[in-house]
Amino acid sequence: MADWQSLDPEAAREAEKYDNPIPSRELILQRLADRGEPAAREELAAEFGLYEEDQIEALRRRLRAMERDGQLIYTRRGTYAPVDKLDLICGRVSGHRDGFGFLIPDDGSEDLFLSPSQMRLVFDGDRGLARVSGVDRRGRREGVLVEVISRAHESVVGRYFEEGGIGYVTPDNPKIQQEVLVTAGRNGGAKIGQFVEIKITHWPTPRFQPQGDVVEVIGNYMAPGMEIDVALRSYDIPHVWPKDVIKEARKFRSEVEEKDKEKRVDLRHLPFVTIDGEDARDFDDAVYCEPLGKLRLFSGGWRLYVAIADVSSYVRLGSALDVEAQQRGNSVYFPERVVPMLPEELSNGLCSLNPHVDRLAMVCEMTMNKAGQMVDYQFYEGVIHSHARLTYNKVSSMLEHARTREGKALREEYKEVVPDLKNLYNLYKVLVDARHTRGAIDFETQETRIIFGDQRKIAEIRPTVRNDAHKLIEECMLAANVATAEFLQKHGVPALYRVHDGPPPERLEKLRAFLGELGLSLHKGKDPSPKDYQALLASIAGRPDFHLIQTVMLRSLSQAVYSTENNGHFGLNYEAYTHFTSPIRRYPDLLVHRAIRSIIRSKVDTPHVKRAGAMSIPKARIYPYDENTLEQLGEQCSMTERRADEATRDVVNWLKCEFMKDRVGETFPGVITAVTGFGLFVELTDIYVEGLVHVSALPGDYYHFDPVHHRLSGERTGRSFRLGDTIEVKVMRVDLDERKIDFEVSEKTLAAPIGRKQRGAAPAADKVEQQPVTEAKATPKPRSRKSETAEAYFPKDAVQRNAEVRKSREMKKALMSEARSGGHASSKSDKGGKPSGSGKPTKHRKGPPKSGAPRKSKSKS
Repeated sequence: MADWQSLDPEAAREAEKYDNPIPSRELILQRLADRGEPAAREELAAEFGLYEEDQIEALRRRLRAMERDGQLIYTRRGTYAPVDKLDLICGRVSGHRDGFGFLIPDDGSEDLFLSPSQMRLVFDGDRGLARVSGVDRRGRREGVLVEVISRAHESVVGRYFEEGGIGYVTPDNPKIQQEVLVTAGRNGGAKIGQFVEIKITHWPTPRFQPQGDVVEVIGNYMAPGMEIDVALRSYDIPHVWPKDVIKEARKFRSEVEEKDKEKRVDLRHLPFVTIDGEDARDFDDAVYCEPLGKLRLFSGGWRLYVAIADVSSYVRLGSALDVEAQQRGNSVYFPERVVPMLPEELSNGLCSLNPHVDRLAMVCEMTMNKAGQMVDYQFYEGVIHSHARLTYNKVSSMLEHARTREGKALREEYKEVVPDLKNLYNLYKVLVDARHTRGAIDFETQETRIIFGDQRKIAEIRPTVRNDAHKLIEECMLAANVATAEFLQKHGVPALYRVHDGPPPERLEKLRAFLGELGLSLHKGKDPSPKDYQALLASIAGRPDFHLIQTVMLRSLSQAVYSTENNGHFGLNYEAYTHFTSPIRRYPDLLVHRAIRSIIRSKVDTPHVKRAGAMSIPKARIYPYDENTLEQLGEQCSMTERRADEATRDVVNWLKCEFMKDRVGETFPGVITAVTGFGLFVELTDIYVEGLVHVSALPGDYYHFDPVHHRLSGERTGRSFRLGDTIEVKVMRVDLDERKIDFEVSEKTLAAPIGRKQRGAAPAADKVEQQPVTEAKATPKPRSRKSETAEAYFPKDAVQRNAEVRKSREMKKALMSEARSGGHASSKSDKGGKPSGSGKPTKHRKGPPKSGAPRKSKSKS
């Protein structure tokens, strides 16, 4: 088999990548399958005819990479075997706060249950190989770990404690149930109770706990800003700039150089404006709109210019800036703090479309007819000059409240751009009509903003008002994103699309069952369309249970992701959609800009590109990505997006618990935002804080969960608590360690006549997605044994066990995850809006055990 190149289907690809190519992964797997037994590296090299030293070394590295990626396993005899030939399952470990976990297979098959003894060998997020060992008592596949392929974390963040003279760290991540022993003399000077970062030096085994060295003392538990410092490290969010990144960023000048403005379309004469939030510092987009004369081809309409910061001109392929931006994936927006994707020299400086300075931009110029339909578009490299930095509130005052004193004063201040704002507003009204005709789903959502007082403590949680200025910019960004997706498709360029699939069958079935009980229907056919969702929303407008129905509809939807396969966007009802408008804060947008530039700088003859004399550049220097590489980047960016969402929710949850700790014993009105078999989740009206009323805290009856009607019903009294009900609750406990809040139903609610509870006090669907519950337990308790798991809760059990409560919380987390996934259909990320903070599901925090012998290695399992 010396002539392996004639047998290798990927030989051409390998020859392009390497000067001295070796067999592809595909051929190696095929060879191992054909020979019927494992093979050593030396045997494979001989069979492939590889004798040169560099070829043998390249083969060694490839085999190790295939082992790392779960394609091969290295046996005890020093040979390599394909994983699928050994009936092994490769996947990612997902831990549970009760000690057990699951292996989530890479092939999408059913999860593999891992017992607590198996989970003692791994951490949440690790990748491993496992084999099926049987089924558990619930009928789930149960597995045994064979090999840990890779570790998800080199270090762990948690609180430092000592017991019997031995230091240990309790991980902040509730899915990691193993305390990490601190090597003697390596505690970094940490004091008991402080947050630390510990680097793992010895991984867990069946007999020994993990061990490590404290590498950083983060700070005291209640220190201002500690919640963000902990979240950054707990979620592995890069937040320190490497030296080479700082060096590259400092090379840029503060203003655009004249030579960089050459051979670009000059739009500095057009009065572009930026419209952002009050506290925004990085300006990705600027807009300008002009009407088309009625004598022109389209008999009216508009020309819309969307200019986006030309980040790809500064962040070059493969540079230190590019590598770091890819690793970060996106900027992370915490309350009053931003962790940017790019250094401030670029994000707030040279790339940002700041007012009254020249800036480089990637421009999407669109022609809209009078019905709001896009009839033409062009992309080009441009230079613009923003004439004003406007805010949503100012623009709203000038357009929606023009006759007020503030509106008149602002119109006078910005009189040079007011006519152009009117043009934008007129176009916006037409685009909204077109949106309704298209059938995009419009959920009524409510977002909040945290107002801080002294020592970074919450003074107020205030709802944000979404005015027409927000919607105007959103429609402009949507139009540009759609034009971009069509442009990339038309020119056959592989790219990342923003994909939002329709509702999964199991969620759709639950939704239809719920609607059927209310005499409503979504669609008689198998698969409903976005128009069906929107039509249902329109039909229930004004009903007292509108927000209840909307919440259930929102939970039925999928999560939007980045993918090279364009399957359309269900929520927005677009056949093709991508992200183009935020390259300062999203890496997928930067990739899309490179794809556009690869066409602009090519010799392709196309009416959708305008060129100003810049020389053509080989595609490989601008956009060398194939579909496989892009798919991996899409998965990475989808992960960093979820990571940012979870981290910001975590921070908000921490702050909300601090906000409520002085309100224990007080009574508040609230709305039931979720109902489960273990209790009710209630959001306090006007405070926007959620907590749990555990089913064991509902007195006078045994309550049973009705999943179809989303309610708990008493078997004796007939009293029921349903999603969307307004009730009064009393704050009973706030646990800062676990960031949990417990409520009890107030005497006033219990004394009310059965069946007289009010309905539908507007629990905004987005709050179900964006602001998951903060929960509490009564008092700190000793850490439970890792081998113990919680039993299921039955209403007739009048005892609330600690393990049961923890399991209940995890079930809630899964439920809220569905809500968040559904919310992605209409999230600002997809709509082209600006980022905002949000809450996060609860996390597990434990103090030290009360007493015990010095900590030693664990006994055999």
